[in-house]
Amino acid sequence: MTRYREFDAIIFDMDGLLVDTEPVWEEAETDMLGQYNVTLDADVRMGLVGLRNDVFLGRLKERYNIPATLDELQIDVIGRMLKLIPVKAKPMAGAEEIIQFAVKTKIPVAIASSSPGAIIEAVVKSNRWETAIPVLCSAEHLLAGKPEPHVYLEAAKLLNVEPTRCLALEDSTNGARAAIAAGMTCYAVPDLSHTRWEAFAGITDHLFHNLHDVLHHLQQVH
Repeated sequence: MTRYREFDAIIFDMDGLLVDTEPVWEEAETDMLGQYNVTLDADVRMGLVGLRNDVFLGRLKERYNIPATLDELQIDVIGRMLKLIPVKAKPMAGAEEIIQFAVKTKIPVAIASSSPGAIIEAVVKSNRWETAIPVLCSAEHLLAGKPEPHVYLEAAKLLNVEPTRCLALEDSTNGARAAIAAGMTCYAVPDLSHTRWEAFAGITDHLFHNLHDVLHHLQQVH
């Protein structure tokens, strides 16, 4: 393994960090909830971003008293996402460049996401990242999703890297809390569609405007 001065691996969140899927998720959720005459409140959604899909939908089901089962809601929204991802889920600014930097410098990488495995695989496939990011971790079947650390610990285990030697890249406060709880250093690129810079106070001091800025920083210390 090529020794990186600060970190031995980089673990990426996916939604809102590598790929601009938050608007896509919101479209799928809004269309699904429309069947039940429910309008998704933006502030409610903001507080739930980064949570595991079943927890997210469970909170919505409870809040809006949706008659469908949780399984029905998950199947519905995942089906909608799988249709939307190839045409609407675009890489975030700097995503391609930071992934290629990791490939060229031989830094092991993984995705650690709250999204179901099928969604992660669809995003990676549509962006042709299968070779660049071979390790994909979903919180779907773990004990708990973000902000608990399990998905990050699982990614570190699969990479065979100590969590304290991993850099986690996140866009949400729930995700950043998960990375810190796993013992990792967390660089946050706040996705302003659902959060604010001030929300990361007390979680991580490493805040960046975009992945280009993260890459520039990594290049300076490599």
